[in-house]
Amino acid sequence: MTRLLQPVTAGVVTGIVGFASSFTVVLAGLRAVGADERQAASGLLALCLANGVVAIWLGLRRRMPITIAWSTPGAALLVATGAVQGGFPAAVGAFAVCGLLVVAAGLFPVLGRWIAAIPAPIAGAMLAGVLLDLCVAPVRALAEIPAMAVPVVLTWALLSRFARMWAVPGALLVAVAAIALTGPGLGAVDVRPVVVPTPPSFGVQAMVSIALPLFLVTMASQNVPGMAVLAGYGYRPRLGGILVGTGLATVAGAPLGGHAVNLAAITAALAAGPDADPDPGRRWIASVTAGGSMIVLGLGSGLATALVLLSPPVLIEAVAGLALLGALASAVTAAVADPERREAAVATFVVTASGFTLFGVGAAFWGLVAGGAMTLLHGRRKDRTGSEEGTGEAGEAGSSGKGVEGAGETGGSGEGAGETGGSGGPGKNVDGAGEGAGAGESGAHGSAGAAGESGLPGKKAGASQGETRLARR
Repeated sequence: MTRLLQPVTAGVVTGIVGFASSFTVVLAGLRAVGADERQAASGLLALCLANGVVAIWLGLRRRMPITIAWSTPGAALLVATGAVQGGFPAAVGAFAVCGLLVVAAGLFPVLGRWIAAIPAPIAGAMLAGVLLDLCVAPVRALAEIPAMAVPVVLTWALLSRFARMWAVPGALLVAVAAIALTGPGLGAVDVRPVVVPTPPSFGVQAMVSIALPLFLVTMASQNVPGMAVLAGYGYRPRLGGILVGTGLATVAGAPLGGHAVNLAAITAALAAGPDADPDPGRRWIASVTAGGSMIVLGLGSGLATALVLLSPPVLIEAVAGLALLGALASAVTAAVADPERREAAVATFVVTASGFTLFGVGAAFWGLVAGGAMTLLHGRRKDRTGSEEGTGEAGEAGSSGKGVEGAGETGGSGEGAGETGGSGGPGKNVDGAGEGAGAGESGAHGSAGAAGESGLPGKKAGASQGETRLARR
């Protein structure tokens, strides 16, 4: 019995942190796209039940700590998108289509590869633009309701320094206390679980404004990082089966108001890490317990919704914004990491954050369009430059394995103009991951530019990050 205590405790903590840290974002997103109080409470319950069932099923079947969550960035996307033509039924239809796209990505790996082909800076910039409005809400709250907002922000700041995992739940508790002290109370509010089916409708505007961006955000910001977290702890489950399971759960939860179910990214480490259990083969108990905890917490969705309704809207938005600051930081970092795509990423960010709407289609979609157009424009220019310089200057490669890498634009001879490797020998280019002298770096007689490229003996030419050109001597 004592052996179960540690993973079970870790699972309960995982469920509580996952629920408390972002349920306000979910409710705000559902209300933004047209859900009323009962529909929003129903959506939160549907997500909790779907998360719990899929987590328990995958954990028992795979014997791996596969933690499932709702799409918090997806909920933030709903806040940024707002109401669409057709109201909440159209949004529900978009949720179901998003689930079908996730299922398709699991059944047809080529679709997943297409998603992975979206440049990381563009995906990060779109997510940053989506999150920005919510992340400035704490500042607005400090200006509009300082008596309630100051204790919330201070609690979050202190706990983020000394007990980071509990920073957002702690801020939420302080917000609840402030609501209880200043609000009318819960006496007249029905806090029982609510189930409200909403027949879906399907419209072009909702598909383009919600379904497609929600799918992209969920894949890029939840499923891919979630797999990376699991791999970091030594677990490599088949992604296809997970996508099919979470996609079907999304389709099933959509008529009740749930927007998207996916792999957990942040809370995944709580169940997959050594704190859950020293034995990696027993950590699945933590993810299964987390799934059960989410089901229990879902039964309190009516109470959670009531608390949100009794509070000033900017206060709940402030708690949601504090929960998303880490995600915003990661998105901004990804957006500006590649100097060659920085302008395209900034264009994506600016258009997405502007709230721009054209033909009834939201800003997230147009942000992707702007970033893609900038990438194609600058990519062609750099391809032309790299080709000229690579064949004119960088074609001089020594027979002893001297590689020349142009770091995107420049050629040069001998040592090249990129990052010079250490003492390893000439590497081999294997699917973007260098061998011989580490990823993206070649030996003393070669040089490499972007990560994931390495020198070939006697042949190398300048290329942008992630690309390799060969110039024959």
